[in-house]
Amino acid sequence: MESVQAIKQRFGIIGNSASLNRAIEKAIQVAPTDISVLVTGESGVGKESIPKIIHQLSHRKHNKYIAVNCGAIPEGTIDSELFGHEKGSFTGATQTREGYFEVADGGTIFLDEVGELPLTTQVRLLRVLENGEFLKVGSSKVQKTNVRIVAATNVNMYEAIQKEKFREDLFYRLSTVDIHLPPLRERQEDIHLLFRKFASDFALKYKMPTIKLTDNATQILLKHRWSGNIRQLRNIAEQLSVLEQNRTISAETLKSYLPISGTNLPAVIKTSKSDSDFSSEREILYKVLFDMKSDLNDLKKLTMELMKTGNVKDVEKNNESLIQKIYGNDNDEDADYEDSIENTEVISIPEHTSNTDDTLTIHDKYHFAEEIEEEETLSLQDKELELIKKSLERHSGKRKLAANELGISERTLYRKIKQYDL
Repeated sequence: MESVQAIKQRFGIIGNSASLNRAIEKAIQVAPTDISVLVTGESGVGKESIPKIIHQLSHRKHNKYIAVNCGAIPEGTIDSELFGHEKGSFTGATQTREGYFEVADGGTIFLDEVGELPLTTQVRLLRVLENGEFLKVGSSKVQKTNVRIVAATNVNMYEAIQKEKFREDLFYRLSTVDIHLPPLRERQEDIHLLFRKFASDFALKYKMPTIKLTDNATQILLKHRWSGNIRQLRNIAEQLSVLEQNRTISAETLKSYLPISGTNLPAVIKTSKSDSDFSSEREILYKVLFDMKSDLNDLKKLTMELMKTGNVKDVEKNNESLIQKIYGNDNDEDADYEDSIENTEVISIPEHTSNTDDTLTIHDKYHFAEEIEEEETLSLQDKELELIKKSLERHSGKRKLAANELGISERTLYRKIKQYDL
């Protein structure tokens, strides 16, 4: 069995971190078997190296190795790509075609981005893993294949299973052995080593001197998060190699090539309301309804006082705080309040002849109020006009005195005079 260091040299893998070495060790140990392997890790960590190691160290190394990017094949054609199709099985199928599982018989298939497979294709793949059988698209003939499957994904498979985007039984068949490759930020001792390797490669490729980092630039390189991992680091090294005239890269120069991270990222916006949002809205609605009920009870109380006493000034004086609560203190609302008092004043309560007691019960008052509203609604305006005329005549046209007698403001009386053209 080859050593980890020999495998890294053979496959061009750079790095000495313990987590990277452990991943390569697992690949070496599992290679001689036919166990299915799932390689996990973030995008850009170099997951494609592991299936190559497994294939080259297995007894299948003389047969075909096919790498398939499942996320790059359209959903409508992926079954045909993987399993083949019969002539005439769908529009455009002008001839019979062999799929990857037929072509790679006896070899290894690497399914990259396996988490992107459609559910229908997952069912077909599960059958291959269980008994090595598959059907071509448009065929009823069962075919056999002896293929080793190594899959890779950067998707959180447990979340995908919970969201029903990936079959749980297929996941456990694929991940008999799970090999995890760490992100670059967890391999700090390898970052500068990788950068120097890339810088050397690009200097040779573009026939130019190799770029070098100052000490401050190296510290920035090590502290950066590298969300794109090795792929991002390689791109930065290539950009600096091609674009910078000065082959010594300062910290300020390196910063200009690194993406801004942290504070300027867009905020996550909630698109759906949580239970607490609905609960809060319910509480606000209940409060509004209770306040409306309270105001309605206050209005009933004020109306009953007016109906009982018939004296607007006394009611206004005795219920000053209640009136302010209902109508507020804004002077612009005085006219509306006084109009309501004025309109209420002209309602008279007839004697209840059927009751021997002169005191009216609340039921009687509501009953009479309803009768008055039905019988005298149309005559309220005439009675208002009549009262204003009599008051003005009694006070010789002096609006202030007439307004005091009517229990309204002088401004309201002036508006009424203009309204009725007196």
